[in-house]
Amino acid sequence: MDTMLTTPITDKCAWKGKDIADKNDWIVRLDQHLISVLDSALKSIQAKNLQAPNFEKSDVPIDDATFLTLVEEVSEELENGYGFVVIKGLDVSVYNGQDLTDIYYILGLYLGIPVIQNKDRQLLGYVENVGDANDKQTRVYQTNENLPFHADLSDVVGLLSIRKAMEGGESSLVSFSAVYNTILEEYPEYLAYYYHPAYLNHLGKDGPALTPMFSYWDGKLACRYLRKYIETGHEIMNIPMSRVQIDALDIFDEISHRPEYRLDMMLEPGDIQLCNNYVVMHSRQSFEDYPEKDRRRKLVRLWLKVPNSRTLAPDFPGKNGYTL
Repeated sequence: MDTMLTTPITDKCAWKGKDIADKNDWIVRLDQHLISVLDSALKSIQAKNLQAPNFEKSDVPIDDATFLTLVEEVSEELENGYGFVVIKGLDVSVYNGQDLTDIYYILGLYLGIPVIQNKDRQLLGYVENVGDANDKQTRVYQTNENLPFHADLSDVVGLLSIRKAMEGGESSLVSFSAVYNTILEEYPEYLAYYYHPAYLNHLGKDGPALTPMFSYWDGKLACRYLRKYIETGHEIMNIPMSRVQIDALDIFDEISHRPEYRLDMMLEPGDIQLCNNYVVMHSRQSFEDYPEKDRRRKLVRLWLKVPNSRTLAPDFPGKNGYTL
């Protein structure tokens, strides 16, 4: 039977932070030619009085071979490589926040299709400390608190750094495959529970829907993990989680938070991080902001549906964007 993967993953995606922290093969540095291509694209949008997200790919045609090769290489790395990349090279002394956002969105349009992130129909999400942490309706990304490891509800998630915090706020990534390998080695008796469906809030159109955390299909493992949404989903459905299910989530969290698994990075202003949500989890460490509002930490989030994303199993429902 091939409904469960029960052998270790040895592909590039099964990395540990301690092994790649000093490497630079997950960093894409834009050279002067690529910057000039993006600068020309930006100017063409500005000439039409358009700003992100209110333009389409057809509004900004780019036929430069080097740029199109970059798009192909980034797409390949997201799906069949580490599962993430960090793009550097945009100079914040040259480009203001809107310029950076427009360039970022142009790149996103060439990688895939932007999808809605929330009930307000936003195609761009602004990650800022603007919410009340004591209000249960406040999303954690709108506070300065630690954001637990999770994957978003889209093929790819992007983050553009406009400003960083006065202190803290590092971004952290963990490989789903590395966590899976460790579960297989240390807790094989729990493996099946990750393939068993649980209720996940925000997955279904009319409420929580069933989905497993792990799904093996067409030779690839796909993962989905948002613990808070799983717990909330079961609360809404009034179906308590079993003790074994809770144990399985605790094991998953413990492995994910082992220091040697985590890759920490500070996204400097102008940096772009892109992650495959079926391959890696992301989180954010707590931070202390500047008192001045115009200096406070600000990132721009983009969710993408991408053409080369892995095929998902029928019992692992696809989800690209917020269901209205």
